[in-house]
Amino acid sequence: MTENERLPVIAVTMGDGAGVGPEICVAAVVDPGILAICRPVIIGDAARLRLAADILGLDVAIEELDDIRQLDDAGQLDSPGRSVPASRRIQVIDLGLLPADLPWGRLSAVAGDAAFHYVRVACEAAMAGVVQGICTAPLNKEALHAGGHDYPGHTELLAALMGVAEVSMMLSTPRLRVIHVTTHIGLIDAIARIEPGLVERTIRRGDEALRRAGIARPHIGVCAINPHAGENGLFGYGEEEEKIAPGIRAVVADGIDAVGPLPADTAFFLAGRGDYDLIVAMYHDQGHGPIKVLGIESGVNITVGLPVIRTSVDHGTAFDIAGTGTVDTRSMVEALRQAVALAQV
Repeated sequence: MTENERLPVIAVTMGDGAGVGPEICVAAVVDPGILAICRPVIIGDAARLRLAADILGLDVAIEELDDIRQLDDAGQLDSPGRSVPASRRIQVIDLGLLPADLPWGRLSAVAGDAAFHYVRVACEAAMAGVVQGICTAPLNKEALHAGGHDYPGHTELLAALMGVAEVSMMLSTPRLRVIHVTTHIGLIDAIARIEPGLVERTIRRGDEALRRAGIARPHIGVCAINPHAGENGLFGYGEEEEKIAPGIRAVVADGIDAVGPLPADTAFFLAGRGDYDLIVAMYHDQGHGPIKVLGIESGVNITVGLPVIRTSVDHGTAFDIAGTGTVDTRSMVEALRQAVALAQV
């Protein structure tokens, strides 16, 4: 086995082909820092990726593979026997699902269906042990539904395809990490769903992910639901003591360093200055708001609880700038870095 063959293989799904996914994928997989730490392979549409490379002014060769097992080790190394150096070679599992005239920046059922199949193929490869991580470009939920796939988002889609009953969404920026107890459901439904067991399992998944990333004993802050953590019963109906506190006590009994329930506004302030390694948010906007204020450009979405780690950019398909070559690709590069850091090799 060569040194390069020891690097993890990361499946990069192209996302919605009408959005910025093709552009951020081609830019990220030829980043020298990425090529030094993993062997990326894009699952998507080769023709669309060529268009994206042209839009970005990248001089790259898109090479089509029938199977990820054909991933060329030499493709990630400069080889005297090849006319194209590794830094300009992109290897792709080409599903060929998009029409040549697919417009940029417009909702498309065809693109939504294709995005589903890119993820499906990546999940099959992960379940077969062919890849050690998945990094996804954004899909459009409306397009996904229009294409016949009724999932709230990537997180739920990945869990269903891999047969996992429960996963957690973690968002990460250089200044703040947040894991969510509930995600893509309404606020009233989220409060109803929160219960001690779910809180406990979410904290454990977050603790395990950070330990895998090299933090020996993560310091975890757990948010309350109500303002001021209920203010000793003044706000709410005792949700903190009934739904959250027992889950915290259970993980603390096993040696996990978790505290709460904390007033969310204070918890995020303290985490932003470095007091906590991870904040546990009770519902979608409680966690997403602070993350996007502090660093959406470098934010990464991480799914924990799957057989392999999955990371993604923390932004959408950006239809307003798709196909213009102006998208910021740093978040996709960071998503790939974190996929490698958390991969089980």
